Amino acid sequence: MLGTQNFTVVVLLLLLLCSNVNGGPLAYIACVSVCSSGCSAGTALTGTPLCLAAWQTILSSQSAENKSLDQESTKKIASFEPKEEKMNTKENHQITNGSHDAVKLAPEDMTSKDYYLDSTAHFAVHEELLKDEIRTKTFRNAIINNRHLFKDKVVLDIGCGVGIFSLFAAKAGAKLVIAVEKSNVIEYAKRIIRANRYDKVIKLIRGKIEDIELPDGIEKVDIIIAEWMGYCLFYDSMIQSIIYARDKFLKPDGLIFPDRATMYMVGIEDRDYKEDKVEWWSSVYGYNMGCLKNYVMREPLVDTVDKRQICTDHFPLKTFDLKTMTIDDINIDSKFRLRALRDDYVHAFVTYFVVEFTACPQRTVISTAPGAGYTHWKQTVFYFPDCATIKFDEILEGKFTCKVNLENTKKLNFNIDFQFDGEISNLQSKNQYFMKG
Repeated sequence: MLGTQNFTVVVLLLLLLCSNVNGGPLAYIACVSVCSSGCSAGTALTGTPLCLAAWQTILSSQSAENKSLDQESTKKIASFEPKEEKMNTKENHQITNGSHDAVKLAPEDMTSKDYYLDSTAHFAVHEELLKDEIRTKTFRNAIINNRHLFKDKVVLDIGCGVGIFSLFAAKAGAKLVIAVEKSNVIEYAKRIIRANRYDKVIKLIRGKIEDIELPDGIEKVDIIIAEWMGYCLFYDSMIQSIIYARDKFLKPDGLIFPDRATMYMVGIEDRDYKEDKVEWWSSVYGYNMGCLKNYVMREPLVDTVDKRQICTDHFPLKTFDLKTMTIDDINIDSKFRLRALRDDYVHAFVTYFVVEFTACPQRTVISTAPGAGYTHWKQTVFYFPDCATIKFDEILEGKFTCKVNLENTKKLNFNIDFQFDGEISNLQSKNQYFMKG
C-alpha cells in the first residue's frame, strides 16, 4: 500500500492533471507542500519517485502551455501584419494629386472610412438621382427619342455614376459609349452594364476626365452627355470638366447633352419659415442666441419653394451656352429688375435654373422652378434682414453676383444688393452669402 506521503502526492497529481492549473504557481506550491515531509523545496527532484513524477508533469505541462501560447501569439501577429500592410497600401493609393480617391474595391468591401473619402460611391446617392423622375426621364427622352443623333456615334458620358445615361445611349444605337467615373461606384456600373448585356458597347474608365485618355486610339467623340449641374447651378458642379472635355475630346460639330442653362431669380413671401429659421434664435429655451442670426442669414437655404409664395415676376440673370462658354464665363454679375405681381411682402429671393437640350427637334428642358415639379436640385433661398412691403406693379431692382471658387466648387460667394422705393416702404440692403461644404 502507498504511504501517506505518496498517497497525498497521487491525489494532488490527479487534481493537477484534471484541472486547468496546468503547472502554474499553484501546482508548484502544492508540490513543495507535499515534499516538505520527505524532501525540501530545494531538493524536490530528488524526493520520492511519485514526487519526482509530479514535478516532471508540472514542468512538462508548463512547457506545453508556453509553447501553445507562443504559437497562438505567432498566429495573431501573422494575421495582423498583412492587414496593417494592406491598410498602409490603401492609404498610399487613396491620395492622388492632393485629393482623396477611394481605392478600387468591390462595393461589399467598402467601409465607412472608404465612403467618407468617396461618398458618391454609395448606391443611396444614386438612388436619389434615379428617383428624380424629371431629371432622369428628361435625359431618357432627349436620348431615346433622338436615335438619329446617336446612331453609330461615339458618346462620352462624364460622371456616369451607375451608368443610366450610358445605357440610354447604347439603346439609342451608339456605336461606342465611353463612360468615365472617378468614384468607386463604377464597380456597381460594371455589374449593371454586364447584367443588361451592353458590355460590348459601353466601355468604363475609372478616373477624372482631366486625367484620362480615350481608349482604342479614339481621339474625338460625337456627343458628350453629362449631368453637370449642381445646387444653384454651380455648387459642386462639373462645369469645368465639361469645358475641358469639350475642348479636348469633342468634334467641332459635336453635341453636348444638355448644352444650355439659364439662371433665374424671383421674390417670395416667406414670413413663417423665416421666423422659424432665423428669428427662432432670439430665444432658445429662454436663452438669447440672437448672435447666430447673422450667420444663419448668410447661408442660403436649399429647399422646395411653394409656387404660391411667389410675389414677383421671374428675371433671367444669365444664360450659359456650353458650346462656346469659357471658364471666365462661369461667374454671374447681373443687374435684376423684379415687378410685383400683387400686394405682398418680400422676405427672400429665390434662384433656380432651366437647362435645355437644344439639339433635340422638340424643345426638351429640365426646369427647377417652383411649381415645375420636384427635382433633387430644389431651389436656393436667400433671406435678407428686413422685408419689402410691395404693391402691385412696383419695381424692386438691384444687383446679383455669384463667384465660383475654381479650386473648390463647393464654395460659392454671393452678393445681393438692392433698393426699393415703394408707396408703403423704402428699403436699401446689401447682403453677402456663402455656400460651402
